[in-house]
Amino acid sequence: MDRFEGRCWLDWWANSSTLLGSVEVAVVIAAATAGWEADGRLISDIEEDREAFAFLCDLDPVFTLRFEDGSTVTVTVHPTDGHRRFGLTEYNGPAQRLVDNRIAL
Repeated sequence: MDRFEGRCWLDWWANSSTLLGSVEVAVVIAAATAGWEADGRLISDIEEDREAFAFLCDLDPVFTLRFEDGSTVTVTVHPTDGHRRFGLTEYNGPAQRLVDNRIAL
């Protein structure tokens, strides 16, 4: 496969059993010299969806990219254009990561 173009989901997991967010995206993945390159955009134009996606990206940009067939790959999201568009790279870090975020009330 030299290129994939289609709809997928970016899932943000708090742990192995708690999915905190999922957003439907359109992605283009192409073969490159050093593996693959990917970019995409949010399908939804709803402001709340973009805000939730932005919050999760700021919290930790590591998501699971889920394809229609159920296969997945762990990716790092690199948002652009006010979190409407993004680039993707494969995540090669540790499976368990500490996310420390405090919200001032």
